[in-house]
Amino acid sequence: MNNFDQQELKAIALKVREHIVRMSTDGGCFTGASLSAVDLIVYLYSNFLNINPSNLNDPGRDYLFLSKGHDVPALYGTLAELGLLDKERLKNHLSLNDHIYWHPNTNIPGIEFHSGSLGHLPSVAIGVAMDLKISGSNNKVVCILGDGELNEGTCWEAVLVANAYKLDNLLFVIDRNQFQANVRTEDLIPLEPLADKFKAFGAAVIRIDGHNFTDLHQAFTAYPFQQDKLNVIIADTVRGKGLPSIEERADRWFCNFTAGEIGQLLLELHGEHDTLLTSETLVVR
Repeated sequence: MNNFDQQELKAIALKVREHIVRMSTDGGCFTGASLSAVDLIVYLYSNFLNINPSNLNDPGRDYLFLSKGHDVPALYGTLAELGLLDKERLKNHLSLNDHIYWHPNTNIPGIEFHSGSLGHLPSVAIGVAMDLKISGSNNKVVCILGDGELNEGTCWEAVLVANAYKLDNLLFVIDRNQFQANVRTEDLIPLEPLADKFKAFGAAVIRIDGHNFTDLHQAFTAYPFQQDKLNVIIADTVRGKGLPSIEERADRWFCNFTAGEIGQLLLELHGEHDTLLTSETLVVR
């Protein structure tokens, strides 16, 4: 675990967002959702999880399960920036010659479990957390879920089981970007009051700004914030974070941009593009 350096974390997050933008062409990826999860994933790997290039198969490592598997570009980019994955492999996104595509694959170093079918990995994380409890190990287990994913009943069953077995070595992190695919969560199946629902199921809950590294540091440093309970962090985030032209847009769930549009987006990411790109300029393909 590194010392907390907010500026360094911001610099890494910017590079990860660059990777996501570059993966948003030649077939595309889930750009908006991936951008919302960047700061969470960067913080976890940089300052919270005991995961590094030398311990990927060490039983003493911590575990991260990306249950909202379509956010994997954010995970790919973080693994690449922190030396767990060769950056050159990111150029193979959607290539038939590699395993880097729209969802996590265990053939990629650092990926613990396949995901993509929403609602499945909370139960997998519970199994690992229970095994670690039984063996007396101190490993941490983190499962990142999407807010739309919480419509899956298996997620709430998992919360009940985790609390029944007092799995305080398990942490659920909710990427609360307010969207489920191309619809706002509150317009489809409302989730709020979300923190109260987790508490009613027995969990200990903290709610934070998922893009504020100080908030992230305070919340994760406090973990476990309650013993003998599932710990839950609800991170309020923005879909498309970092690109004002696509932020909080329902149609920016999955994006496939042209090479020229990618160049414009990279400029916008760095604040170098004066005129924000309009919906007519950027066409979803």
